[in-house]
Amino acid sequence: MSILYHAELPGLRLLHRGKVRDLFALDEDRTLIVATDRISAFDVVMPDPVPEKGEILTRLSNFWFERTRAIVPNHLLQTEVAGVLPPSCDRALYRHRTVLVRRLRPLPIEAIVRGYLAGSGWREYQQTGAICGMPLPTGLRLGERLPEPIFTPSSKAAPGAHDENLRFDQVVGAIGGELAEQIRALSLALYRFAADYAEARGIVIADTKFEFGQDQEGRLYLIDELLTPDSSRFWPAEAWRPGENPPSFDKQFLRDWLERSGWNKKPPAPRLPPEVIEGTRQRYREALARLTG
Repeated sequence: MSILYHAELPGLRLLHRGKVRDLFALDEDRTLIVATDRISAFDVVMPDPVPEKGEILTRLSNFWFERTRAIVPNHLLQTEVAGVLPPSCDRALYRHRTVLVRRLRPLPIEAIVRGYLAGSGWREYQQTGAICGMPLPTGLRLGERLPEPIFTPSSKAAPGAHDENLRFDQVVGAIGGELAEQIRALSLALYRFAADYAEARGIVIADTKFEFGQDQEGRLYLIDELLTPDSSRFWPAEAWRPGENPPSFDKQFLRDWLERSGWNKKPPAPRLPPEVIEGTRQRYREALARLTG
């Protein structure tokens, strides 16, 4: 079983270590993205990896990137990377968790779409009756399907800080009105496409996060990861009931354990018991199996 916590590609310049992905410069225009087995919760990286997680995320992202090209172009250039990996690295360890992508400028927002009421959206709705400044019908329950999917963007917080929900006018102020409208329309189209596909395979996509970047000419691309258990809330369709928080094929299992542990949600995170690691791995594997067959 493959495990990778920190990526090391000798001879390539490390551009960035994120919560999960490590980015290396192949040249001025292309980047290698390595999905490690790190896992984060509440914006803190856990000290223990989840075996196979990086490979699962990469396979699912590649699956969705291929199927959504008709909606929006993406950063993916090459998924078979054995020929561009440094000869001194363990190619068997890296080849199924690494992709070659365009070097792009990420936009400073996370494009979140919600089709159901859960997570931070549920908490905000309970306090204000709205999400990101958008009023919702009264009387909605936890897990309720929204009348229509809604675009609820957030900021991209610095390491150690928490993302914050943004009103649409704040997004306009950050990136301009035309681009904000384009991202909202694309995000909703992507969500509707993926939600219909997933529902036919027994998964409810309650919400998900998209990220976008631009090239030097201002062309827009879908980047980072796409519709994975790290970036989405996946519920088994057979267990979904309005008013309940159903089990999920994502990191909610880990979040629930952390909530019960008494951890204060600040670094350092606690060590994870073997049953939490394995339970998380099995949920990610189930999402991959249901969605890709």
